[in-house]
Amino acid sequence: MLLRVGLNNFKSFRKFTEIDFTKTNYKILEDTNVYDSKILKGAIFVGGNATGKTNIILSLKILLEMLFSDKIVNLCNYRCLYSGLNRISLDYEFDIDDNLIKYYIKYDRQKKVLLEKLHLNDKLILDRIGDFAETEITEAKTHTDLDNDILFLRTIYFNTKFNNNKVLKKWFEFLSNSVYIDASENSKLNSNSKEVIKEYLEKNSIDNINNFFKENNFNQQIEYSNKSVGKLTSIELYDTSDKQIFFKRKGIDEPIPYEWESLGNKNLLAMLPPFFNVINNGGMLIIDEFSSAFHNELERLLIRYFMEKSNNSQIFLVSHSTNLLSNSIFRPDQAYSVDFTENGSIVNRFSDEKPREAQNIEKMYNSGCFGGIPNYKPDYID
Repeated sequence: MLLRVGLNNFKSFRKFTEIDFTKTNYKILEDTNVYDSKILKGAIFVGGNATGKTNIILSLKILLEMLFSDKIVNLCNYRCLYSGLNRISLDYEFDIDDNLIKYYIKYDRQKKVLLEKLHLNDKLILDRIGDFAETEITEAKTHTDLDNDILFLRTIYFNTKFNNNKVLKKWFEFLSNSVYIDASENSKLNSNSKEVIKEYLEKNSIDNINNFFKENNFNQQIEYSNKSVGKLTSIELYDTSDKQIFFKRKGIDEPIPYEWESLGNKNLLAMLPPFFNVINNGGMLIIDEFSSAFHNELERLLIRYFMEKSNNSQIFLVSHSTNLLSNSIFRPDQAYSVDFTENGSIVNRFSDEKPREAQNIEKMYNSGCFGGIPNYKPDYID
């Protein structure tokens, strides 16, 4: 589980900023939103446009890409452009079965040097500077001629799978199960979203999705077939080897092709597979623009569902939906606002203002108690 993330000279975060995902003294939602280890099951980031909200979860996406993606991630490209500093750093803390993992990455643009430090239970087990590293993870204790564009931890993982270290192996399982979603991309309805859903349905039955619809009173089901038959309408594909997604509404029972469905239903269908996968397998579900085309009640339902069903997973999301700022959805220590100032992005944790559990958190946020409210004022208003 992710405990903390630290950003320094990263994108809009000019100064070092640490974000904590451990619980405070609030008692609300302890059974659903907090693990026994006092780790929170996730967080929500709110604020005006272009304040830096997405950059927080981008730091998690970059970690996943640097460790698992085939493409080379140039960390230097994410350096804060208005700081004047040449270095950029990210550090992460995870709890894996009560073992503390600290991983630190730093890139010095001027020296063109990549640094890595990995601590396990406060013991340094990997120390890398540029093309040289010392480590206790591999048989060889020292390594030279390292590629300065690739994390050495990634190389060790792909070479060994950490078969001799159960904690690191479980940590990488948690990371590899994690998913980043840009919901605004789903809203563009490119063909890739549909193909991702079809890929999920090829490997899994439609039961998970239909059971979710049934349990939550959606009054609809889906079919995945080359043919769908209603009382009045029958749709059959010319290519019988191909399959299509059809919706059927309760009381109507006529096949509705995927392409004819609402934007909200398409986005929901695209989001459910990663929801199920992360909940069932563990990992982080990281969502930007979570509110794209969803009704307020659907947003609330999805968050409650995740909190109640997850056992080894966390959700981190950026949203403009203030209705999620409720003590029945997120605890005050799970909510953060982001402002942009002359010193860059700054983060405010709602719990730092010590709101009472009975207070209306959404109303307090909209009144400016927690920051993160844009101060727009048209010229025609005095």
